[in-house]
Amino acid sequence: MVQAVESQQATSHSIDLLDDVRDAAKVGQHAAAEALRAFRQTVDEAVPQAVEPLRTKIVDAAVELADKLVAAQFQLNRDLIHSAERALTKSDGDKK
Repeated sequence: MVQAVESQQATSHSIDLLDDVRDAAKVGQHAAAEALRAFRQTVDEAVPQAVEPLRTKIVDAAVELADKLVAAQFQLNRDLIHSAERALTKSDGDKK
């Protein structure tokens, strides 16, 4: 009976951790999107219309950079979840 309660607590902690990481990922994605909007506006204001190909190239590079940063953050979050899950599972197994 005690093992069942401990197992439920570990599962609850895993779910809470997953929710926290998911929320952090959403916040990071939103921040990246906002940063891209601000960057685009700055480029639009700073670079004249006459050099549109340059503006497009700069903005495309920024979008690619943001995409890679968000992907790296997502992978880090996944790795953290897997590590925490293994640690919680191992900890739960040690108690049995």
